[in-house]
Amino acid sequence: MAEIDWEEPYCGEGNNCFRIGTDSEGNAYIAVAGQEDRPLTDSRDALRALIREIKTGRADHLL
Repeated sequence: MAEIDWEEPYCGEGNNCFRIGTDSEGNAYIAVAGQEDRPLTDSRDALRALIREIKTGRADHLL
């Protein structure tokens, strides 16, 4: 697995914390904080859209 540069965890109120990361090839990753060894990967645009939905409260149940 490529070396992933993780951002600080984002924790919603009363929800799981998650982290976003990127590798040197520009791939984006998301993982529940503490489980960075099992990330999901997708395009940056797809993850950015998911994060926007989570932050607005419309998709927090997905985590």
